[in-house]
Amino acid sequence: MTASPRTAPVIAFRADASRRIGSGHVMRCLTLADALTAQGATCHFLCRPHDGHLIERISAHGHQVHRLPPAEEDHDEVASAVAGEDAPEHADWLGVEWPVDAEQSRHILATLRPDWLVVDHYALDARWETIVTPEGCRVLVIDDLADRAHRADLLLDQNLGRWASDYAGLVPEVCRVLVGPAHALLRPEFADWRDTSLARRQHPRLRHLLITLGGVDADNVTRQVLDSLSRCALPDDMRISVVMGATAPWLDDVRAQARRMPWPTEVVVNVDDMARRMAEADLAIGAAGSTSWERCCLGVPTLTVVLADNQEGVAQALADVGVARHLGDAEAFAETLPFELAACQEPATLASLSQAASRLTDGLGTGELVRHLISLPMEERHDA
Repeated sequence: MTASPRTAPVIAFRADASRRIGSGHVMRCLTLADALTAQGATCHFLCRPHDGHLIERISAHGHQVHRLPPAEEDHDEVASAVAGEDAPEHADWLGVEWPVDAEQSRHILATLRPDWLVVDHYALDARWETIVTPEGCRVLVIDDLADRAHRADLLLDQNLGRWASDYAGLVPEVCRVLVGPAHALLRPEFADWRDTSLARRQHPRLRHLLITLGGVDADNVTRQVLDSLSRCALPDDMRISVVMGATAPWLDDVRAQARRMPWPTEVVVNVDDMARRMAEADLAIGAAGSTSWERCCLGVPTLTVVLADNQEGVAQALADVGVARHLGDAEAFAETLPFELAACQEPATLASLSQAASRLTDGLGTGELVRHLISLPMEERHDA
């Protein structure tokens, strides 16, 4: 029997944000969801309300959110229960055992009958995807690690240095694998600001520094960066902008440090004009996460700080191709920062970094992925 065709595609997302997970997974899914909605799709998010979740932000974009039950209170007990040789390294990020999450998600997805299920979660793998995926639904996995199997029809890994062959044996042979920053999920304003940003870098000077170290920054690295900057030699007319998320636990501490800085330093929260702010910055100090591709699209010279183990490879790859200069992790950057800042006061250094960065992505990857997701006729997807 063939189900009645629908007039618009339905896309379901399984992604979480928390103080531990960070905001990047949900934010890149939100970028994709917004683009899909603009093409007529209806998007639903399945999220667990961890401490630091972004459920209200997703709802504010007009997408429906299905709240999974709160995580177990005893984190150590959950971690012990999911531990094992066959468990993903980040299995305890779910807050419950994965079969529990699968059963809870399966009921919701059976009702939604989505055309595509988008999975962006380091704690989930092929076992979960097999259980929850309704018949006729295709699966897009967004990953960065290449460390576990997936039941995917399409996989995106937007990281520099990744090869499709890294997923050989981890996905079905028929799975299409998209790799590299050219496919990065960026909001349309980054492509819109690209020409303006690149044009102003023809004669670079270091006068405006932008700091973006993640929406959460659970370890208060932003405060450490500001403290180290206060002891560096910078131009007298320097100004500093810090962008953070509203759920950042050390926000007040960062604001207090900003008031003590030798240069005018602003701290802004949950900005909706990040592309403009990046385009107007001469140099960024940023985490080696998803915002790396935003900066590359705009040709922003960057000093990268590693905030999580999975960012080390990206930071090193960026440094190897001359796109950014690698400061190290939170324990190392205080030593390297003064030397790297001195180098970035040379116009030639800023120009070289900008030109290399701008070649990695033009900011159009989201539109390409949307075409993949909505190109298959609806009636083909729901044949039963």
